[in-house]
Amino acid sequence: MIRKSDFPILEFDNDRDALITPQMFGEAHGSLGTDKLIISFFKDAINTLLDEGKIVVHKIIKGENNLVLYKFVDDDVLLMHGIIGCAATGGYLDELTGCGIKKVMFCGGGGVLDKNIEVGELLVVEGAIRDEGFSYHYIEPSRIVYSQADVREKICDYLTENGVPYTTGIVWTTDAFYRETREKIALRKAEGARIVEMEQAGCLAVAQFREIKYGAIIYGGDDVSGSTWDSRMWRDRGSIRYNMIEICRNLVKDI
Repeated sequence: MIRKSDFPILEFDNDRDALITPQMFGEAHGSLGTDKLIISFFKDAINTLLDEGKIVVHKIIKGENNLVLYKFVDDDVLLMHGIIGCAATGGYLDELTGCGIKKVMFCGGGGVLDKNIEVGELLVVEGAIRDEGFSYHYIEPSRIVYSQADVREKICDYLTENGVPYTTGIVWTTDAFYRETREKIALRKAEGARIVEMEQAGCLAVAQFREIKYGAIIYGGDDVSGSTWDSRMWRDRGSIRYNMIEICRNLVKDI
């Protein structure tokens, strides 16, 4: 049933039966042979893993934008390169639930709103401020969508046990990084957001709606906390990006 609103994005429909479903996608493309997936935005690290022979192309799903799924040669875990925005990454995540994906770890980077977060410092996502459109089609309107407490606990325990420094907090998910105005940045900081990025609200909403396990780790990138932008050369952190995929590979088997 749709709850009417003056604003289309707030007209949430709780009917779980849509015209096109991930199950139809699964019937068309078949099982992936595993229920475990890592979503990573680190194309450089993915290429290194390919060069080292640690992953191979597992399946290419043809479409307007082909979806390439890799598989670790010595593990029952898939890896895909994320595409910017909730509609892209969240949409693919939803499709892949139709192929049997039930456990997902995400690793990416984002702009820091808290300048105390150093370049490369890891943040375990507690939730996301929903300043985008995608998530509102999956769960009822709210300001924040929270991650699963049991998954967060396992991530934090793993990082602690392995001596990996990290912090926790909520992120701000936006559709438009060229519209991160100074006033809006100040507002999101006041709400407690520590990093700004573009996918978490959507992925968390899909995970909640489809009842799958989902966890996310984001590393501190460029600095958008001040009056001017500082790139901090955040993409030049190859070893961190590579290691984050390895961390997620270990975690996704146990969440």
